[in-house]
Amino acid sequence: MRILQKETAATVVDIQEKLLPHMHDGRTMLQNCLKLIEGLHILSVPVIITQQYTKGLGSTDQSIIGKFPEFNYIEKTSFSCFEEPAFREEITILGKPDIIICGIEAHVCVLQTCLDLIDGGFRPVVVADCTSSRNPDDKLIAIERMRQEGARITTMESILFELTRNAGNELFKKISGLVK
Repeated sequence: MRILQKETAATVVDIQEKLLPHMHDGRTMLQNCLKLIEGLHILSVPVIITQQYTKGLGSTDQSIIGKFPEFNYIEKTSFSCFEEPAFREEITILGKPDIIICGIEAHVCVLQTCLDLIDGGFRPVVVADCTSSRNPDDKLIAIERMRQEGARITTMESILFELTRNAGNELFKKISGLVK
């Protein structure tokens, strides 16, 4: 049941400039996502970014783009990332069974991606404080459904420390400084 760094990849789902302002507590969610992304970089966990219909919804938020020396994303029109062939190809190449998920909206793209990952044999790890929806009730119900379907639900700080594993190294110092 432990989530191990060597078995983990992550995806940031559709945190785009025209969607983000409409999310419930979106600024807090974004700040948590930025810490999560930075922590995943420190821990050498690969991160895949998706954008839903970029032409209409804009690009990924600039603060997230700034966390990547070479920013790349997978364009999608399907709500589920997993239905996009480029996404499936990327996670297959990475060969990591645990997929950390953050992004928006929790009850649409995050939920459908999570369900399809489970169906595809992956183990999704949904970071609850790094997801949002316009309506907080939609997020609450989506998190519960993902849990019922077999996803593991966690928080940004919890997953970063779980991946770090112990306090006796330089990684711990970096992660500890990041989350405080």
